[in-house]
Amino acid sequence: MDRQAKQAVPAYSWYALGVLFLVYLLNFVDRQILSILANDIKADLRLTDADLGFLYGTAFAIFYALFGIPLGRLADGWNRTRLLAIGLGLWSLMTALSGLARNAATLTAARIGVGVGEATSAPVAYSLISDMFPRRLRGTALGIYSAGLFTGSGLSLLIGGSIVEAWNRAYPQDAPLGLAGWQAAFLIVGLPGLAMALWVLSLREPARGALDGIPTSADERPFAEFFSQLGQLIPPFTLLAAMRRAGAALALNLSGAIALALLAWLFSALTGNAQQFAFLAVGFYALFSWASALRTRDRATFDATWGSAAFMGIVVGYGMICFLGYSISYWAAPYAERTFALGKAELGLLIGAPNALGGFLGVIFGGRLADYLHLRHPGGRAMVLLIALIGSIPTIAVGYAAGSITLFLVCNFAAQFVTSSALGAGAAATQSLVEPRMRGVATAIYFLGATLLGLALGPFTAGFISETTGSLATGVLATLMVVPLGLAAVALAIRRMPKAPMPA
Repeated sequence: MDRQAKQAVPAYSWYALGVLFLVYLLNFVDRQILSILANDIKADLRLTDADLGFLYGTAFAIFYALFGIPLGRLADGWNRTRLLAIGLGLWSLMTALSGLARNAATLTAARIGVGVGEATSAPVAYSLISDMFPRRLRGTALGIYSAGLFTGSGLSLLIGGSIVEAWNRAYPQDAPLGLAGWQAAFLIVGLPGLAMALWVLSLREPARGALDGIPTSADERPFAEFFSQLGQLIPPFTLLAAMRRAGAALALNLSGAIALALLAWLFSALTGNAQQFAFLAVGFYALFSWASALRTRDRATFDATWGSAAFMGIVVGYGMICFLGYSISYWAAPYAERTFALGKAELGLLIGAPNALGGFLGVIFGGRLADYLHLRHPGGRAMVLLIALIGSIPTIAVGYAAGSITLFLVCNFAAQFVTSSALGAGAAATQSLVEPRMRGVATAIYFLGATLLGLALGPFTAGFISETTGSLATGVLATLMVVPLGLAAVALAIRRMPKAPMPA
């Protein structure tokens, strides 16, 4: 019998998992509350649906993804609970400051700050959980942790809707500091995270790699590596980093920058959304620079992640699921408010609560199913991603073509369930492909699919098509175009998983 099958899990590990769940819940309350506030922000700041998609997705996602890389490396070498507490304090503060925004530019700046702070969350939590739970339970533990995503997303609608309606009733005019209801909601949901950061500081740091029989010590100079990673991501320092490697590296880096700049210019001209594609170009250029440097500096980590067809198939496949999932999570409330004339309190109850329940059940079910299938097939965990992609087609197609609020709500619940089922499964699959010292970086790369491919593109695409066609339903339905790509990527991962170097 496998040694890990005999290992008992200490009660403290479950307690710490509960704290991490609450942190992730706050993470998504702060991130997702923009959904219930979208129509009010659109009216007050005179924005378009494409602008709203950019604010929710791209402005947040680019910085979340890019800072996740050096912060993932820092999580691999420094005190993880301390790092998470700092990140939680930062994103909570920036959420509160979103309530003071008076225009799109200041709200964009605040969303960038939220993205940077939240970039600490997943690398730290995934690394901690992998050192608190044996391999046989990691899919389940990561599923429980990941349920905070959907619980927080649902609660954000309930909380945000209640705050806006209560504020507007109490202050129909002459509100304190001249704040609108949506501004008050940002302030109120941001502040509790500052207190929660102190609780996170009390968590014990588990031994790194001990459960896998590969004890790994912390880095002697973790911040030197952190700043080195930043230098490989932030222009123009990326050019200096390339110069230090070799002349060929500099030429490759410049070629990538020029190609991405031309693509950004082309798509900006075609769509009229320069900020969207400028942010994307910077994000993908920084990612390209970092990956090139990683190949030189840490070939083993590069080969286990970027160089692994199994790993990258899961990243791309999960990114396509997030393309769909983030689109429906963000646009469901604005769509129902416009189409069915629901009030914000009703939206919170009829969409927020089912979203929380559907996401919670889906991610727990997906984690358990992943562990079950893994015992029967090396690519079993990746199979859950196939189920999520296929299941999303009827739930989204029927829901956004429905003329009935009841049918829409049922389909929205089902869509939340199927898309959420992939999160814990994909995470556990990628963690099984890397060594303990690589887990933080592997988590950051895994979430690049969720952010750069899913969050940065999905909500914006739906919003842009909504503005172009005059139909938000058409915009959301158009996101289904990515399903074939996701299926192909996951099928490749499943074929390559038996060759994975570190089966879990």
